[in-house]
Amino acid sequence: MIILPSAFTLGNLFFGLYAIIAAVRGDFIWASWCIVIAWVLDYFDGRVARVTRTGSDFGAELDSLTDAISFGVAPALILVLLYFPESDWGWLIGFAYVAVAVLRLARFNVEQGGEARTHFHGLPSPAAGLILATHYPFTTTPLFQQYLAGLPWPQIMVITAVLASILMVSHIPYAKMPPLDFRTRRGIIRTTLLAACLGLAVTVPYYWFFPAIVGYALWGLLRSVFLGLLQRLPERDPLLDEEPDDTDSDVEPREVDYQELTHEPDADGPDERDSAAREPGDAPETDEADIIHWKEKRS
Repeated sequence: MIILPSAFTLGNLFFGLYAIIAAVRGDFIWASWCIVIAWVLDYFDGRVARVTRTGSDFGAELDSLTDAISFGVAPALILVLLYFPESDWGWLIGFAYVAVAVLRLARFNVEQGGEARTHFHGLPSPAAGLILATHYPFTTTPLFQQYLAGLPWPQIMVITAVLASILMVSHIPYAKMPPLDFRTRRGIIRTTLLAACLGLAVTVPYYWFFPAIVGYALWGLLRSVFLGLLQRLPERDPLLDEEPDDTDSDVEPREVDYQELTHEPDADGPDERDSAAREPGDAPETDEADIIHWKEKRS
C-alpha cells in the first residue's frame, strides 16, 4: 500500500521517457499518446495516495520531478522536432516552456502540495503538456486536413505555447476533475458529464483531446475575466501609497470650535453667551474671574 502511489508515479515517468524516445525517432503519434497515458497515471497516483492515506512529502516531490519530464520536456521536444527541426534557435521555444513548467511545479509544491483543493492555482502543467502533445494527432484527422491545414500552424503553436506558459504561472483558478458522486443532483450531472467525456476520449480520441484541453484552458481564462469585470474597479491604484488631492475633493473642509465642544471659556475675553445674557447696566465680569469660576466648577 505504501509503494502503490509511487508505482503509478514511476509509470508516469516510464511513458514520459518513452514519449521522448518516440519523438526523437519521429513517431509523433506514439509520443502524443504516451503523454496522454502519463497524464492518466498522474491523475490516479494522487487519488490512490489519498484513498490509501499513504501521501507523503517524498511522493509529492517525486510526482513533481516526474511531471517535469512527462509534461515539460516531452511536449516541448515534440513541438521543437515537429515544427523547428532544422532551426538554430527553435529550441529556445522549448526551453522557455520547460522553464515555466518547472516554475509552475515548484510553486505548486509550495502552495498546494499534499493538500486537497477544489481548484488549481494556474493552468496545471499536465493540461498545458497535453495541449502541445495532442495537437499532432488532431492534425491527422480528415476534418483538420480539409478545413484547417492551410493555417500557419508553426506560428500558431508558438503562440499557443506562450499562452499556455503564461496561464501556468497565472493566478487563474482551474477546477480539478470532480469525484464520482451519485448522492446529489449536481453530483449526478457531473458524473454523467465525466462519463460522456470518457466515452468520447475512448471512441474518438483524435478529435476529442486537443479541442477539449484547449477549451478547458480557455474556459478558466474567460470565466476569470468575466467575473473580474463584474467587480467594481478601484478609483485609483490601491498599491500606490499616496494621499488623494484635497483640491479635487467635493467635501469642503470645516473648522471645528474645540472650545464649544469642551465648554472652555476663551482666555482672550468673556464668553459671548454670558455677555449677551447680562443686562445693559450690569458690570461685565473680568476675564480672570471667568477663568477662576470655570476651574472651580470643573474641579
